[in-house]
Amino acid sequence: MIMINTKTLILSTILSVGALAGRGAAQQPARKFELQPISPKFSTVIPATTKLETIATGFGFTEGPVWDPSGFLYVSDEEINKIFRVNISDGRKEELIALGDPDGNAYDRQGRLIDCASVLRAIIAISKDGKYEVLADHFEQKKFNSPNDVILGPDGALYFTDPTLDLPKGAKQELPFQGVFRLDKNGQVTLLTKDLTQPNGLAFSPDGKKFYVDDSEQRNIRVYDVAGDGKLTNGRIFGEEPGEKNDGVPDGIKVDREGNLFVTGPKGIWVWSPDGTHLGTIAMPEQPANLSWGGADLSTLYITATTSVYRLQTTAHGFLPH
Repeated sequence: MIMINTKTLILSTILSVGALAGRGAAQQPARKFELQPISPKFSTVIPATTKLETIATGFGFTEGPVWDPSGFLYVSDEEINKIFRVNISDGRKEELIALGDPDGNAYDRQGRLIDCASVLRAIIAISKDGKYEVLADHFEQKKFNSPNDVILGPDGALYFTDPTLDLPKGAKQELPFQGVFRLDKNGQVTLLTKDLTQPNGLAFSPDGKKFYVDDSEQRNIRVYDVAGDGKLTNGRIFGEEPGEKNDGVPDGIKVDREGNLFVTGPKGIWVWSPDGTHLGTIAMPEQPANLSWGGADLSTLYITATTSVYRLQTTAHGFLPH
């Protein structure tokens, strides 16, 4: 089995572009923000005049942004091992909880913050005062690998990926596969698919009829039809995100109300139409891992990219299941 650590891949990208000069990295031009359209439709979702803003920086490795209408983002820091509330107006950070390698986050129907806790190998709910409750940590009496990303489904259940990307050092892999799971309100865990090698980001189409999940090892995005009982059928390749070894891999996914996909991938955020056409790429100065819609009309993308959190105004309107 090939083991890939997403953080290592992305941090090595920084090394490769000289952002950490003096550590033996090849001297190459630093990465920069740039819009790279492929289709004319790209400008209908990302205006050519848009500017990238830095909200906060100085993190170890950012992940799991969740926008809250009260004016902050929840942001995981996988290196510092904390989840922060980050004020979107001034970048001020407030610690919510110290937790070993927190990863993707989402709100559930109750408004609770749900986190993929890699070291706990569990899906947890975190209260506003920083206490947590384990919602699920095993399937068929075997521990999860390292839950990576989680979303709220149209049926109110939580859907999450469980690769071995952040399996704690020295820990035994108990499940003989890397799966995608559904966790219902009664705590029942159902395996949806195990046909990906390292499942990572995931999303539903706005109408709930399509389910997307990317594979960081295969560097592709798959799409499934969602049956009436929530089962996935007709799995197929939706798109490929190839890149060089240190360019980064497919990770977080978000969709807008028109069904366009925004998928972090090599060197930035790849924008895809619902029919699988790559419309263009938002090249980023740091490799992004995840993103979240926010703002009064959900037209702002908040992006967690390595050591920083960024904001980008779009002409699209995001889809938030909660």
